[in-house]
Amino acid sequence: MSDHQQPVASTSTSTISVIAPEPIKRTVADKWLKPNGPPVGSTFGARLLDDEKDVFEHNAWDHVTLPEDFKLKAEEIMELHRSSPVAEKLRDGYNSKPEHYWNKFYSNHEDGFFKDRGWLRLEFPELVECSEADAGPKVVLEVGCGAGNTVFPLLMRNENPHLQIYATDYSKRAVEVVKANKMYPRAEHGLGELHASVWDITSKPSSSTPPSTSTQISQGEVQDTAERLDQLDISEDSQTKTYSLPEGIEPGTVDVISVIFVLSALHPREWDQAIHNLYTALKPGGHVLIRDYGRHDLAQLRIKKNRLLDPETPNLYIRGDGTRVYFFEKEELEGMLVKSPPDEEEGGAKKMFEVSQLGEDRRLIVNRKEKKQMYRIWLQVKARKL
Repeated sequence: MSDHQQPVASTSTSTISVIAPEPIKRTVADKWLKPNGPPVGSTFGARLLDDEKDVFEHNAWDHVTLPEDFKLKAEEIMELHRSSPVAEKLRDGYNSKPEHYWNKFYSNHEDGFFKDRGWLRLEFPELVECSEADAGPKVVLEVGCGAGNTVFPLLMRNENPHLQIYATDYSKRAVEVVKANKMYPRAEHGLGELHASVWDITSKPSSSTPPSTSTQISQGEVQDTAERLDQLDISEDSQTKTYSLPEGIEPGTVDVISVIFVLSALHPREWDQAIHNLYTALKPGGHVLIRDYGRHDLAQLRIKKNRLLDPETPNLYIRGDGTRVYFFEKEELEGMLVKSPPDEEEGGAKKMFEVSQLGEDRRLIVNRKEKKQMYRIWLQVKARKL
């Protein structure tokens, strides 16, 4: 080809096939992440204090070891509590109508008490797993729902069209707050459904007593009484039932129950019935997830005199708003879960739950300005129904 000849354009074409990469599937758990948050699989609280000289570098430290003199100082405060309990004449009022004080609490705070529990993904992945697109039919029950701190974050991120969430509280006002939320009963995406109702976790089955009849009544009165008897549930099953469940929940139908800062609001004599009700609601293999206040938590040490409800029941207090609060040892929570089912002889081989996690979350809170160190202590339990 001479320098003056123009190159001849080729008429042939070659096709290069480009294979697009498959999109990365993001789970619901992935989407709970904050941009700079810990990765999936991390445990809650990753800021560890390795050198005491660094204590005032941050506002909080996780998984700390309590000082050697901590327990001694805490016991001194406990002794002050025991020396000045609630007046005896007032105790029955607090124990007989706890829902009254919670109704007042939510009437005063309403949805201003709502907090998005973003930590649920880290601490209770069992809940989040129920909201995955391919999870299949799942039933989640939140006991003590308050303003919906667990159910709304779960519903908002839900991708499971078959997820049914039940939110209960023994405060009528709290349930009203949940039902007033724009996400009730469905979020904008339309997946899953939320149900809310008033339920006391400590409740026992209601018993209906047939009306008494006299031998000297008219035939019409006999007929009226017979019709009323027919309307009463006096079957053998109703007479032997030992549990009470929320509206819409049948025995053995729930996959996961969350009980977050709820058991601490109960009197210790109510624990057994509460756990029995939860046990009855769960499917075999279902999980109960508990988070609550630990013994000598900062909230307990800050309590003033005249707040210990009863010297015979240490660690049960009345807050300023009249609501009760108990501070647990790990062994107390474990003990109520590993008892024998009600239909088994106490002390037998069969237990209600297998405890898979029994942890204590100790966090050091630092006031850097005043150089103060304070300790939060929470307990966390996961148990599977046997």
